[in-house]
Amino acid sequence: MSEKIFAWLLRLFPSRFRKAYGEEALQLVRDRCRDEKGFFSRLRLWLDLLGDLALSVPRAYFPVQPELTGYLAHLRSGSGPAFLVLEEESLGPGALFCGGLLTLAAVVSFSVLLNHRVKHVPLSALIRPAPGSADHRSSSFGPRTPEQARDFRQGAIAPATGPQPEMAASGPESSNANDARSNGLTRPDGSGPRKVQSGQRLGSADAALAGANLNRAERQRVVREAAANLEKHYIDPVVAQRMADALREHEKNGDDDAATDSSAFAELLTQQMRDVSHDRHLEVLYSEAPLPRRPPAPTPPFQARYRKAMEQANCMFEPVQTLPHNIGYLKLDSFPDVSVCQHTAEAAMASLNHADAVIFDVRGNRGGSPGMVMLISAYLFDHPEYMYNPRENTTEESWTRSPVPGSRLADKPVFVLTSGRTFSAAEHFSYDLKMLKRATIVGETTGGATDVGTFHRLDDHFGMGIRETRAINPYAEPDWAGIGVEPDVKVKAADALEMAVRLAESKLQKK
Repeated sequence: MSEKIFAWLLRLFPSRFRKAYGEEALQLVRDRCRDEKGFFSRLRLWLDLLGDLALSVPRAYFPVQPELTGYLAHLRSGSGPAFLVLEEESLGPGALFCGGLLTLAAVVSFSVLLNHRVKHVPLSALIRPAPGSADHRSSSFGPRTPEQARDFRQGAIAPATGPQPEMAASGPESSNANDARSNGLTRPDGSGPRKVQSGQRLGSADAALAGANLNRAERQRVVREAAANLEKHYIDPVVAQRMADALREHEKNGDDDAATDSSAFAELLTQQMRDVSHDRHLEVLYSEAPLPRRPPAPTPPFQARYRKAMEQANCMFEPVQTLPHNIGYLKLDSFPDVSVCQHTAEAAMASLNHADAVIFDVRGNRGGSPGMVMLISAYLFDHPEYMYNPRENTTEESWTRSPVPGSRLADKPVFVLTSGRTFSAAEHFSYDLKMLKRATIVGETTGGATDVGTFHRLDDHFGMGIRETRAINPYAEPDWAGIGVEPDVKVKAADALEMAVRLAESKLQKK
């Protein structure tokens, strides 16, 4: 009965929320109903559920708009599984009803005020000071720091997981553009930049760029800066010159004139560059929030909070389980920083040593550290193997440190479970094991998040990711940028574990 009531209450959430988290929420209720017996235990359960609904339902209908400022901070100081992807959908009946009530209340209040003497307040006093002004810097209503924005966003869906130092910026006005799609800067299908809602007027010199109306001078400025950055930073000077010339030619011919919306203009420039280079890692991004001139560096207190969060969450490693037929199962919710979580990873892999087959579950893994990908992968080979990573130059570090002393996993069947919410470092892990024919990928096509370029600020609201590293991809199949990793066995994410167990049992029976 409790489960049926809770399933009915879930209808208060929008459909996208129920689709993403409904089954997990029901499973939690089933587990608690099974474990908590008696009147007082059930009473506490329902008090917890009702309190959680009161907090979560408004958040589900009014998500916080991710800011590129927070995105830049994430790229420098990082966060494992705590990525927020927004999906566009029409307003539900609940939202319309609440909006109607608020409108009615506002009209009634306004009518009452009109019939009473009130002190006149100048309109200028009601307008928020412009970003960058002295008043704005002293105002409590100014933008959150990148850390505060990140923590606030993550609080709605996942615990903070902290920095990833290897994703630090390479220059004072740039930062790695890794994981841009998994941070909500792209469409859910990973096909390109997601449009950031505009309309807020900002008081900077480039305020018009925050709105929907770009004039020719503003478009020319963005094109000029984008072309200059390509010529200066792109890995192939010849292709860089061709792309820069193409951008200038399109602008000169008036091909950009129809793009008066800032986000659409960013998408158009991205496509113009890719038409020349066929490089899916190149991208122009638009941010409604003003971009900082210098990305903030992670502070010691932030690093300490990250370490503490990782210790409390066991570095996002779920306890190793042994399934029937001696199949080892490890769920990874992130690939955390090796400097903090190496011992936890080594202990988890040692716990799998007894298994006859291994299943890695990265269906909810939003990415993390390439170093942790290399550490875990090393256990699966009896000799060094090259692991392609588009984020880094091909060096000695691109090879696994195999064999790992004491590991008995090098000849065991391996399966990796994926979903559409598998991003970035988890795709790095899945792609290479698939290409090396070391693992069978089971589940759904992954999210396709691999913005590997260094992020360069073009002006207050536009930036671009430019690939400055030359990783060698020895495989004929393209990497996961924008298209994801196709599974070997395609099933719904919810059915992936059951399918992998069946495949593992079948393989073990043939031995």
